[in-house]
Amino acid sequence: MRSTTDVIVVGGGPTGLMLACELRLHGVGVVVLERLEERTAESRGRGLHARSVEIMDQRGLLERFLAVSEKFRVGGLFGGVMAAWPDGLDTAHPYGLATPQAVTERLLEERARELGAEIRRGREVAGLDQDADGVDVGLADGTRLRSRYLVGCDGGRSTVRKALGVDFPGEPATVETLIGDLEFTEDRAKVAEVVERVRRTELRFGVAPDIDGRAGVARMIVPADGVAEDRSTPPTLEEFRARLRAVAGTDFGAHSPHWLSRFGDATRQAERYRVGRVLLAGDAAHIHPPTGGQGLNLGVQDAFNLGWKLAAEVEGWAPEGLLDSYHAERHPVAARVLANTRAQMTLLGSGSGPTALRELFTRLMEFEEVNRCITGMITAVDVRYDFGAGHAGDQGGDRDGGHELLGRRLRDVPLSGGRRLYGLMHEGRGLLLDRTGGGRLSVDGWADRVDHVVDDRSSEASVDVPALLLRPDGHVVWVGEDPRELEAALIRWWGAPLREEAGER
Repeated sequence: MRSTTDVIVVGGGPTGLMLACELRLHGVGVVVLERLEERTAESRGRGLHARSVEIMDQRGLLERFLAVSEKFRVGGLFGGVMAAWPDGLDTAHPYGLATPQAVTERLLEERARELGAEIRRGREVAGLDQDADGVDVGLADGTRLRSRYLVGCDGGRSTVRKALGVDFPGEPATVETLIGDLEFTEDRAKVAEVVERVRRTELRFGVAPDIDGRAGVARMIVPADGVAEDRSTPPTLEEFRARLRAVAGTDFGAHSPHWLSRFGDATRQAERYRVGRVLLAGDAAHIHPPTGGQGLNLGVQDAFNLGWKLAAEVEGWAPEGLLDSYHAERHPVAARVLANTRAQMTLLGSGSGPTALRELFTRLMEFEEVNRCITGMITAVDVRYDFGAGHAGDQGGDRDGGHELLGRRLRDVPLSGGRRLYGLMHEGRGLLLDRTGGGRLSVDGWADRVDHVVDDRSSEASVDVPALLLRPDGHVVWVGEDPRELEAALIRWWGAPLREEAGER
């Protein structure tokens, strides 16, 4: 069977849609297969952290999100412990956006369609096979498709991951929580009074009236009575109301649910993110409790890391090992998220031990450095990849002689002429920020993949380095002013140069 497209993305949630957008920026043919006939109104994810806000800005999407979102500036966000936003966080966007997941999906789908992605709804994947040239996909309706590559973004129960036979080790759920949006009749003052009382001892409980501006509808969260054998089956309204009465002494007159669901505290991670021509991203690659609001953001950031690398492979200019660097870089990041969510679940416990631990942690968060560390971890601003200069992939300074910026994402910085760095990266290309003033540096041979931006080094507001090279995802891969070192970095990340006389690499 001949390939019908370059890449099939299985799953039309935030991860899959972000990946489709990134691939289409490079002209890669994309088909997104989503089993749901219509976008769901369910919004488990409640917003974007600072790193994801940066991503949207870097692709020219931030204004769309700002138009339908509210900013929030709460630091910590760790196991129920809140703090003021810390000073000195390495971002030009020191805030989060309260954006319901359904809205995020709508905006990303609109952008993916604008860029030419084909989104097919009501298409459930039943199985797949791959060979040296591509991937055959069997759908539940009996039809078959073929692509050069396939990415499973189809959630924690991923059909793609299971078809690959990739192990998904981790820890099973020990507690379960019910969540849903329900209409209610209780007086709002009474709701606030009950929530304040119950949350003194039970932080896995909450009621937020008028959620997303919907009058008379509340987001309700309450501990379940044990762990269900099948968490794919949502709780009934009566089960939900019974748990509210057991925990809070009232069901708030809850009725007419808009959606109900349940989640546990299981943490699992795929052993491999790539098997041949098939890759995993988002919840298909890792699951964890929603503590800290990291899940949606982690998936979007997976897609941002993977998109340009997979496009390079499809287009034929990827240097050896580039696509495998997706697993090497993103697997450790997710592992740290799983670890911090386990710690947060301990803090959210209701016994005397967790209560004492929360009191201690609250005092520690009063120290600015601790607050900045925790906030950087939750927002992913502290993520630092290992590019082979002794950097371990996250927080840390100058180690083994590498520049402190190497491996980090560069924050948005002002440039001469009223320009902004992120404003120059909307097309998903690499970028050489050249402040040497001598004309010695060049991206000739890579100009089809990398932009050369000259900046006035006298600008005090700009970054104080001679020059630096950014990948399409904004991470710094080279800092300096030696043309030979620059050429080596270009070859490492963008492959062989284009020979102008032949138009070939």
